Amino acid sequence: MPETTEITVLDPRTGEPVSRVPVASEEQCRRAVERASGAAIDWVRVSPGERAARVKEAAASVEAVAKELAELIERETGKPVDDALGGVQAGVDTLRQYAELGPLHRGRSLQGNWDATDLMIAEPRGVVAVLTPWNDPVAVAAGLLGAALVTGNTVVHKPSERCPATGRRFAELIAAHLPDGVLEILDGDGTVGAYLAAADDVAVVAHVGSTATGREIAKTCAARGAKAILENGGNDALIVDAGVDPRWAAEQAATGAFANSGQICVSVERIYVVETIASQFIEALVEQAGVWADRIGPLVDEAHRELVHRHVADAVEKGATVLTGGEPGQGAGSFYPPTVLTDCDPNMLVFNEETFGPIAPVRVVADFPTALAEAAHDRYGLAATVLTPDMGHAQTAWRALPAGTVKINEVFGGAPGGASEPRKDSGSGFGFGPELLDEMTSVKVVHWTAPAPG
Repeated sequence: MPETTEITVLDPRTGEPVSRVPVASEEQCRRAVERASGAAIDWVRVSPGERAARVKEAAASVEAVAKELAELIERETGKPVDDALGGVQAGVDTLRQYAELGPLHRGRSLQGNWDATDLMIAEPRGVVAVLTPWNDPVAVAAGLLGAALVTGNTVVHKPSERCPATGRRFAELIAAHLPDGVLEILDGDGTVGAYLAAADDVAVVAHVGSTATGREIAKTCAARGAKAILENGGNDALIVDAGVDPRWAAEQAATGAFANSGQICVSVERIYVVETIASQFIEALVEQAGVWADRIGPLVDEAHRELVHRHVADAVEKGATVLTGGEPGQGAGSFYPPTVLTDCDPNMLVFNEETFGPIAPVRVVADFPTALAEAAHDRYGLAATVLTPDMGHAQTAWRALPAGTVKINEVFGGAPGGASEPRKDSGSGFGFGPELLDEMTSVKVVHWTAPAPG
């Protein structure tokens, strides 16, 4: 690791400095892992009910300063404060959910010989490194931290370097309710994450972020036998079938592409519309872009805005047409307007990579089977949405699309507790829901019988 350096975060609305944190040194990383490893000896002996009670107390502490955290998220990432507040509350609810589920996580008794007891017991894995993103920093971290802690693991947490003050403040609120060493916090960039992924005493690396980083983590963990839980990039498709109301479909598409400036893990990244309704849909989508122009905040920073614009410029160079937007905002801050592109094809970056910005690239196709085939032909597999009035098309789509989540006729939504596994380059393992408790534990079989008579 390099010598200690400092990260400066600029307010994406104004360009003014918001927070400065030093990148943790290799020695600081080593000591954090050592402390977490040492604390695991006692933490595993704490009853599940007591662990859950501490996490529930931590949730109350987070809720008490929810507005403060939301304002900090807005300053560091540009996420509008009301949206940020919703993310904080989601994090509070998630902590409480795992506090309830933790004591209920159980093993099994097996039917063996009459004079023996046979059990399958879930045990904590040990030290969990939690590496979280900037786009929803409290909600995502709450799930991974909560599930790890209630199952008896200790944690070393590295929040994103794009919102370090938010990440540290949130984690410190939780750590205040835990014994020393149970939750360690490190500030830093990818060098810190790489150290944690390679550390011998780290049993699990839970990462939400880019595919490139996730691949490196997977390789490192595989080489030393550690577990990796990965939610990586997505290139989520939206299919607009014939027969739907084009204005309603445009509202769904705009919500999926423009909410949080397109900076949501399951944002709509590419749109396939059947040609019989394409003109009406595209016209309505341009109108929706105008509505969203006054709602969205900036992109997280200038570097990310440059990436988004590079994808747009690549599309234009390869023949796409800009119907609205398409140029970075003027003045202070890293704003980018809601953008609608047509005449798109799979060779463009906006169609084959994760843009993660307020871009709605549209490809007109002949029919639903064509849309389905093209949507399925992608190296990512996080989520997809299908808007259709045809029950047969809906049934075919959810079975055929190789994605962890498939949504029919609603771009966002779902019942509480739903959990999925991303496919292909989008990662592996359950990153949320009750199943995350299984990911954070390993199963031991115990066979117990009486000793032979003396």
